Amino acid sequence: MTRKKPIADIVNIFETVRSEYGDCIVDFGDDAAVLDTGTDDVVLFAADGIWGRLLDASPWWAGYSSVLVNVNDISAMGGRPLGMVNVLASSKKKACLELLNGIKAGISKFGVPMVGGHLHPDTPHTSLSVAIVGTAKKDCLIRSDTAKAGDIIIAAYDMEGQVGPNSPYSWDSTTMKSPAEVREKYLVMQTIGEAHVVNSGKDISNPGTLGTLGMLLETSHKGAVVDLEKIPVPEGVDFIQWLKIYPATGYIVTAAPENASRCIELFEEVGITACMIGEITDDKCLTMIHKNDSCQLFDFNKDIITGITL
Repeated sequence: MTRKKPIADIVNIFETVRSEYGDCIVDFGDDAAVLDTGTDDVVLFAADGIWGRLLDASPWWAGYSSVLVNVNDISAMGGRPLGMVNVLASSKKKACLELLNGIKAGISKFGVPMVGGHLHPDTPHTSLSVAIVGTAKKDCLIRSDTAKAGDIIIAAYDMEGQVGPNSPYSWDSTTMKSPAEVREKYLVMQTIGEAHVVNSGKDISNPGTLGTLGMLLETSHKGAVVDLEKIPVPEGVDFIQWLKIYPATGYIVTAAPENASRCIELFEEVGITACMIGEITDDKCLTMIHKNDSCQLFDFNKDIITGITL
């Protein structure tokens, strides 16, 4: 979460020219930007840079993860990913080869092609960034700034996986599954969007379950109460560790009370575990409760994660 705080300063630089975007429905602050096409469909556009520590630990896993995280950004908004491009810098041929083979494996698993990019072959460091485009129905978008007071918060995870392989705070739930199963799971958000059973949503990323919920609340100008005992945890995984994990296939969504059960059913139909863990409030505070104890994690009247409010 602390690595996201500089984002606010970057967005502020563009504040005076955001009005120039014209056909941009959503820009900074969501999993992907939303571009109006003048039709019933919108274009989703996102990018991710891969953390240097991961590149050093395992170039193959870094390449594979660059596909996974970008696909998740499109999936989270109820979209279908279409294609990716990359910017790769490396003078280390072995690392570059491993990284590209990881990307290739990700393409085969998720079914999204890498259609171009740019190479710096003579840098003293290795870096990788990937951008992705997708499409969605305009009236089926799942945004992170549209949570409503009284919404039920649902945490959804693919629990069939394992910690690692290169960090105690990552969860691999895709490499051991068939491409068909992986694609069915991430496309469930498109099904949920088209069913109109959620008011907002976001994929659980590096800030973990509560940090991701915090970003959703920040952009929605809302608060929440979360019962920690209701968060599902894979067998054998420490609870605090799980709260910090990037779960590969995991989402936080909010739904009106009358739609929450149907939303959970749609997740469960593709093998994703989903549970009601709390409720959206108007007080702009994220409060955790556990048995008879409570603790305020964020007060968005003064705290920031990204500092972006849509």
